[in-house]
Amino acid sequence: MTYRAPVADIAFTLRHAGGFAAARDRGVYGDIGDDVIDAVLAQAGRFASEIIAPLNRIGDRHGAPLRDGVVTTPPGWKEAYTGWAAAGWNGLAAPAQWGGQELPHALNAACIEMWNSASMAFGIGPVLTMAAVDALAAHGSDVLKQAYLPKLVSGEWMGTMQLTEPQAGSDVGALRTRAERDGNGGYRLRGQKIFITYGEHDLTANIIHFVLARLPDAPAGNRGISLFLVPKFLPNADGSPGARNDVRAHAVEHKLGIHASPTCTMVYGDGEGARGYLVGEESHGMACMFTMMNLARLAVALQGVGIAERATQAATAFARERRQGRRAAMGAAEQVAIIAHPDIRRMLLTMRGLTAAARAISYATAVAIDEAQRANDAAARKAAHARASLLTPIAKAFSTDIGTEVASLGVQVHGGMGYIEETGAAQHYRDARIAQIYEGTNGIQAIDLVTRKLPLAGGMVVRDHIAGLRRTVAAVREANEPGFGATATRLGEALDGLERATGFLLATLEKSMDTALAGATSYLRLYAEAAGGCMLADDALAALRSDGANSSARVALARFFATNLATAAPGLATSVIEGADAVAHATVLDE
Repeated sequence: MTYRAPVADIAFTLRHAGGFAAARDRGVYGDIGDDVIDAVLAQAGRFASEIIAPLNRIGDRHGAPLRDGVVTTPPGWKEAYTGWAAAGWNGLAAPAQWGGQELPHALNAACIEMWNSASMAFGIGPVLTMAAVDALAAHGSDVLKQAYLPKLVSGEWMGTMQLTEPQAGSDVGALRTRAERDGNGGYRLRGQKIFITYGEHDLTANIIHFVLARLPDAPAGNRGISLFLVPKFLPNADGSPGARNDVRAHAVEHKLGIHASPTCTMVYGDGEGARGYLVGEESHGMACMFTMMNLARLAVALQGVGIAERATQAATAFARERRQGRRAAMGAAEQVAIIAHPDIRRMLLTMRGLTAAARAISYATAVAIDEAQRANDAAARKAAHARASLLTPIAKAFSTDIGTEVASLGVQVHGGMGYIEETGAAQHYRDARIAQIYEGTNGIQAIDLVTRKLPLAGGMVVRDHIAGLRRTVAAVREANEPGFGATATRLGEALDGLERATGFLLATLEKSMDTALAGATSYLRLYAEAAGGCMLADDALAALRSDGANSSARVALARFFATNLATAAPGLATSVIEGADAVAHATVLDE
C-alpha cells in the first residue's frame, strides 16, 4: 500500500492540539485564515501522495551509488525534486526578502511531515537546506546572503550540515577539521567529515556545505569552533556554478535504511584546501550551528511522525484485508478480517495513538517557534522561546522513538509478511531507526531536557506548561462526555507522576548530576506520555465543540491513549525517582 496524506486530520491537529488557532487568536499569525492553511496542506498532500510516495520503494532498491565521484539518485528522483522546488515548497517558511513565502513554520512543519511520510530518504534532504537558510539568514554577512540565499531558498541549490568526524560524534568539540586564514579575508579548510546527508548528489547544480572547523589559534573544545560556508562549486560573478572547490565525497555509506539518501564521507583539502567563508564570528560557530540544528531536530521529529503515519496506514489496510481466524458462532470454513481480533485492534490503536500524540507535540513545538518570532510583544516572544526550548528535545526524542515502535508494530500486524520486503513494512522499520540517532541522539535530547530546559526560570517554564495541561484535564471532566470514560482520571494521574518527577529532578540537579541523568530518558518519555495524552484530549474537546468533526473517533482515541498508554506515566515517575541507584551500582556491567 502506498501513502495517502491525511490532510484533514493534520489540519485539525495543527489548529487545535498544536495550538495554531489559539496563537492566531493572540495575533501571532495576522490574517492567515483557514482557507490558506487548507489550500497549502491540500496541495502538499497531493504532491506527497502522488509524486513522492510512489518513488519510495524505487529509492530503497536503487540506493544512491557513488561512481567516479558522482552520486546517482534513483530514477524519477531528480524530476520529483525539480518539480517540488519549482512549486515553491523549499521556501514556504523562508524570508520573503530572499524569495521565500514567509508562511508560518508550523504550516511548514505539517508539510515536512507529509514529505517524510511519502519518503524519508527524499524528505531529509530539503530539511537541511531549510535549516541552512535559517542559519545563513540569522548569522551570515550581507555578501554571503546575497550570493547564496536566493538559490538556497528557491531550492536551486541544496545545503548540508557537517559536524561529525570519525573521532568526534556527539562530542563535537573533539573535531579536527581545521581552517586557516588565506590572507584575503577567506579561509582554507582541510579535514574529513562523516555521515553527511546529501553530501553529494545530482539533484542540484551546486551544493552548499555548512562546515564546522577550528582555526589554529582557537581555544579547545566547543568554544573554539567556527562555522564556514563551503560551496561545491565556487560561484561565478553572475551566480552560476564556476570552478570546482577542493572538496569531494570519498564514499557513500551502506545503511540499514533510507537507502536513497546519500550519506557521505567528505574530504576537504586534497590540494590547496577548500575555500570557505565565515558564517558569524570566529570561534562562535556552535551558536550558528544550533540555529540549523534546532530546526533540523524538529524536522527529524516530524520524520518520526511521518514514518509512523505511513506504517499505521499500511498496517490498518492489511488488517482490513487479511482474513484469518474465526469469532464465536462462525462456521468452520468462515474467517474474519484480522482487524476484528482484540490484540490486532490493540496494536493498531497503539500505533494510531502514539502517532497522533507525537504529531500534536511536534506541531505545538512549531507553533511555539512561530510565536517566539512573531508575537506582538517581547514578553510573549520570550515566553514562547522558553516553551519551544522545552518542547524541542521532547518532540525530537519521543517522535523518533515512537517512529521505530510504530513501525515495529506494523511489522507485527503484517505477521510473516511483515518480515518480507514486498509489503513495505520492513522498509518502514529500517528507515525509522536512524531518526533516533541523528541530529543528536535521543539520550542527548533527554540530557538536554533535564540539565538545560528543566531549570529554565527556576523550573517555572515546565511548571507553567504542566499547569496548562492540568486545565485540559479539568476541561475533560467538565465536558461530561460519557465517551471519555476514565480519561480525566488517568491523565490526572499521569500529570501527578510528571510533577513528582519534575520536583525530584529539580532538587537532585543541585546534589547529584549522575542521579538526575540516570532518570533523564524515563523522564522525557514520562513528559511525552502525559503531554501527548492531554493534547489528544484537547483535540477531542475541540471536535466536540465543533458539533461533530469526527468527534466520536477523537474522543475514543483520547480515551484509549489515556487508559492504555498514559498509564505508564506513574511507573516512569517511580523509575526517575527510585531507579538511579540501580544504574549506578549495576556491577554486572563491570565484570
